[in-house]
Amino acid sequence: MRFPVPILILFSGLPIFAADDADAFDSPQGSEIVERYISALAAQRENPRPVQMEMDIDAELPRLKKTGRLHAFRFVPKVGRIVYDALRFEGDNTVKKEVIARYLEAERSARSDYAGSIAISAENYKFKYKGEADYVGRTAHVFQVTPRKKRVGLFEGELWVDAKTYLPLREWGEFVKNPSVFLRSVYFVRDYIIEDGVSLPRRIISDVDTRLVGRAKLTIWYNNPSVGSPSDAAVTANGAQLCVPTRFGN
Repeated sequence: MRFPVPILILFSGLPIFAADDADAFDSPQGSEIVERYISALAAQRENPRPVQMEMDIDAELPRLKKTGRLHAFRFVPKVGRIVYDALRFEGDNTVKKEVIARYLEAERSARSDYAGSIAISAENYKFKYKGEADYVGRTAHVFQVTPRKKRVGLFEGELWVDAKTYLPLREWGEFVKNPSVFLRSVYFVRDYIIEDGVSLPRRIISDVDTRLVGRAKLTIWYNNPSVGSPSDAAVTANGAQLCVPTRFGN
C-alpha cells in the first residue's frame, strides 16, 4: 500500500502558506489574524534552525490484524533532507515496510513543489473565524477552512493559530478529493507545540480508508525536541494530554 506524496506533505510537520486574498475572509479580524500567521511562518522559514527530537510511530492495519511501532531519532537540518535513526521496531514487517517506511521516505523526499497548490492560503481556502479556544493552556484563534476548489491535497476542517505567536497549533480535517482510486477517504489531525519561538510537530494522527486493505491508522508522537545545534541541551516537550476531535474518538 503506497501513500501518495500530496497526502504525506500534510503530515510532514512543515507548515505551508501563500499570499493573502481579501475575499477569503468573513471578517476584518479574521483577515488580520491570518496575515500575522503568514508573517510568522515566513519568518520561521527564512531563519531556519536545526531541530532534533525523538519520535514514536504506531501503525495499524485493523482488518489484517497487523500492527507495528517504531522508536526513532529525527534530525531536521537547516538545509537538506531529514535524517532518521531507527532505534527500535516491534511488530509486523508488512506494517514496517508498507506503512512506516513509506511514510518516512515520503517525508524525507517531499519538496516545496506542492506548497503553492495545497498551501493553507487565501488563494486555496476561504476562512471563517469561529472564535477563541483553549489549547493545552494556550489561547488559539480557530478558523473553519473550506477549499475554493475540489483539488487533490486540499482539506475541509479547521486551522488553530496561537494568539501570542501566530504560529500554527493545530490543523485537522478530511481531504475533499482522494489522490488515488485506492483510497476512499483520508482524515488527519496535526498538532504542534511552540518551543523557543518555533512551531514544532507534537502529534500526527492519520486515518485512511483504503479499498485494498481497509483502514490504515498512523499515530506519531514527537518528544524531547531541541532547537538549535545538535549539541544543545534537549528541551522537554509539554507532556499534557491533547484532546482529539470527535471523528477520532473511537
